[in-house]
Amino acid sequence: MYPLYSLLLFLALILSSPWWLVQMWRHGKYRIGGRERLGRVPARLRDHTAEETIWVHAVSVGEVLAITRIVERLRTEFPAGRIVVSTTTDTGQKLARERFGEDNVFYPPLDLPFAVRPYFEALRPKLLILAESEFWPNLLRWARLSGAAIAVVNARVSDRSFPGYLRFRKLLRPMMLEIDLFLAQSEEDARRLIQIGAPQERVRVTGNLKFEVKPPAKSSLVAAFADSIRDGGVGPVIAAGSTLEGEEVLLLEMYRQVQQGHPHAVLLLAPRHPERFDRVAEIISSSGIPFQQRSQWNAPAPIRPGVFLLDSIGELAALYEIADIGFIGGSLVPRGGHNVVEAAQFGKPILVGPYTENFRDIVEIFRRADALCVVTAQSLTPDVLQLLQDPEQRTVLGRRAAEVMRSQQGATEKTMNALLFLLSRSLPAVHSETRA
Repeated sequence: MYPLYSLLLFLALILSSPWWLVQMWRHGKYRIGGRERLGRVPARLRDHTAEETIWVHAVSVGEVLAITRIVERLRTEFPAGRIVVSTTTDTGQKLARERFGEDNVFYPPLDLPFAVRPYFEALRPKLLILAESEFWPNLLRWARLSGAAIAVVNARVSDRSFPGYLRFRKLLRPMMLEIDLFLAQSEEDARRLIQIGAPQERVRVTGNLKFEVKPPAKSSLVAAFADSIRDGGVGPVIAAGSTLEGEEVLLLEMYRQVQQGHPHAVLLLAPRHPERFDRVAEIISSSGIPFQQRSQWNAPAPIRPGVFLLDSIGELAALYEIADIGFIGGSLVPRGGHNVVEAAQFGKPILVGPYTENFRDIVEIFRRADALCVVTAQSLTPDVLQLLQDPEQRTVLGRRAAEVMRSQQGATEKTMNALLFLLSRSLPAVHSETRA
């Protein structure tokens, strides 16, 4: 299976290379870390004297936030060891380097033997930790061949990917046998993992690490917003985070109507993908609504009424603290939504659209507690206006959101206990089973 998979993946990469080149040229994607992805292990990873290494892989920003406490706890438990973190996206890479240090963060290799093998030869990890559902056959195979234990933390199987996994479960089964431990977000995720081939005895439910994200550090931008609000220069503030194509137009129309009754209101607009920053700026400009751009703003410049375009990376989470209402993007269009936890940790009233299947379990917990408001494209404006007119309702929604956050604590402790047990026990029986 592995030679055929590698050949097909290599051919797919060759055939799709024009698309990758276009992405590099038009959007600046994949320009950084090319050598690392092709198997060139950077010197900063080779030059270390740590007795043991643990490799943690997180795809993007959300996964980096989720595994932050785990990385911190592993550093405490293994002070003589080294924890290295790989991320696939540039945004995840930036955040990971800020949190874990540049010398410990890198781009993962392509899932081809010639790229994967050098990393296991250089790092010799005792444990490979994968966040959520990163099932890469060659990565898993070489981890097993190198003698590393393998764990998937915060494991999930989304509604979108589950049918595909089921169709190919016979092919997935050998790959799932390579993994020693699956720590699932929910009972439903655990059930799905078993259905697609994970051995039942290796699957546990430990909860969702994204409920325990580390609060973001305050920035000069947060302080500037707070000062402008305190001085009466702006307000209310509506933070619309992780927006996708098709949502900005709806949000701008909503803001236009909000401004009629709240002339000093600010719409803090944060597109999900950096390559859309310029396009969203054009959309705002053509609307005629005055706006500022984070990329052109510097403290102590004031925040003005209008739209504030957050065309930066890594600042959104902290800005929810100053918002009166938080809208979570990717949910008014059929893209599955994004995580509500960043706004909920500050006890803010949260709005989401009807498309939230990517975070079905988290959203359902909030929904059952009446801790968020589900809106449609048609109800967005009246629902926002209603909340702005009813401070008590905003307070109640925010308080319920904070209570949900408190009620879901404990995933980090359960995950760490399972990882430490895995590291402490002998694995030859599992290795034999897998090779057999």
